[in-house]
Amino acid sequence: MSVDYIIIIVIAVVGMIVQARLQSVFAKYSKVPFAAGLTGREIAEKMLRDNGITDVKVISTSGQLTDHFDPRNKTVNLSEPVFNTSSVAAAAVAAHECGHAVQHAVGYAPLRMRSALVPAITFTSKFAIFVVIAGLLLINTFPQLFWIGIGMIGLSAVFALVTLPVEINASRRAMAWLTDNGVLRGDERIGASVALRWAANTYVVAALAAVATLIYYIGIGRRR
Repeated sequence: MSVDYIIIIVIAVVGMIVQARLQSVFAKYSKVPFAAGLTGREIAEKMLRDNGITDVKVISTSGQLTDHFDPRNKTVNLSEPVFNTSSVAAAAVAAHECGHAVQHAVGYAPLRMRSALVPAITFTSKFAIFVVIAGLLLINTFPQLFWIGIGMIGLSAVFALVTLPVEINASRRAMAWLTDNGVLRGDERIGASVALRWAANTYVVAALAAVATLIYYIGIGRRR
């Protein structure tokens, strides 16, 4: 078994551990109320107002940990447990997603770059592996096809790396607002910080996995 393959397996295992820990942390802090008593929706609406953002709507979406900001229709989408709940976890998640809305409003460069990559990533994520496999089958007659597939995988790695500063910055904006406005205090603030840190760790693992996958396939191509 090659070293790069072992690295991929290790990262996959770490990813599962981090995801499980994230679920555990959010379950824990979803049960912890905070003094301000605002629901996730109210937190989001207040943060948007405080940042002078009036053209973004806060809506509910189904699922758990499905929260996201959609710049296309300018909506902060909060999962039902976050939208309707008054808890430390709900406050952290709602503020984080509003952090993305603030990034969009101020033209945060990494967010613009990630948004520009989305159409290409939507395509390459579906077909990259098929192009790579076809390229391997035709490696002796049409090697260029394999490297086109590698380029598509490389684009996914770039997307994952660009996502890191976007997510970390959104969390920083969230914690700054939650702290400066006195929404969370003391242990509440610590709990929110812990929850957001574990959420960020999932993106770190995803970036490492994307880079490791790229290296793995490059190694296969060089050996062939």
